[in-house]
Amino acid sequence: MVAKSITRYLITLLLLAAAVWAGKALWDHYMLSPWTRDGRVKADVVTIAADVSGIVTQVAVKDNQPVRRGDALFVIDSSRYQAALAQAEATLAGHKADKNRRGKEASRRASLDSAIVSTESRESADFAAAAAASQYQAAVAARDLAALNLQRTVVRAPTDGYVTNLNVHVGDFAATGAPRLALIDSGSFYVDGYFEETKLPMLKVGAKAEVTLLSSGQRLRGHIASIARGITDRDAGTGRELLADVNPTFNWVRLAQRVPVRIQLDEQPKGQPLIAGQTCTVVVSGK
Repeated sequence: MVAKSITRYLITLLLLAAAVWAGKALWDHYMLSPWTRDGRVKADVVTIAADVSGIVTQVAVKDNQPVRRGDALFVIDSSRYQAALAQAEATLAGHKADKNRRGKEASRRASLDSAIVSTESRESADFAAAAAASQYQAAVAARDLAALNLQRTVVRAPTDGYVTNLNVHVGDFAATGAPRLALIDSGSFYVDGYFEETKLPMLKVGAKAEVTLLSSGQRLRGHIASIARGITDRDAGTGRELLADVNPTFNWVRLAQRVPVRIQLDEQPKGQPLIAGQTCTVVVSGK
């Protein structure tokens, strides 16, 4: 009987020790280890707008379509820009002829004897030649600007990426600088992990990190690229007299602030494209 009682006590103690050990391991994992389930996949978003204004005559892409750098996205009516280029070229030709004429006159007067041509006449010819040369250079710049405007009637992708939020159609008027679509840079995907401030001492720039996508469970390797140096304080504002407007209440349950930590991915997932806005789990394992 005594042996049975001792055995039961030992089993109870072993179970209690196992429970304590499991509780301690879970506490260390959830409270002390550097990881978070609050991660977001992000990417650089390039806002595409026309550099010149006009009627859209062609849309060369569809929403969510992958594009390469330099691919045409949409085209603006080029009629007036072609006419402006023709006018600038004609003006340039006239200034070029005037520049050549003034230059020859100045050279001819400079070669004549002072008894035939006065010093004042020589200086006047030189000034006229210099003015004609300046007007010619201004005409060259105007021609180059007209050519650039004509070239910019075709709006092209500035980088490899994916078209999203396409908001341009044939017949629309595209105003200069008005956003018409967004382009997700395909080579800029990264992860923002929002870690509790109590875990920041365990995070170092360059530390290895493992990212697990919620959508597929696929694991990606990366490293900490940077840690944010500021977040918004929602309890602090400015009053009418430019004094600090401090919230007088205080919650008994005090939650740790979450700070963005940027994770640079060392690899791209295979067989599944990344989507900006996806959620993921980030686990930092150290250097």
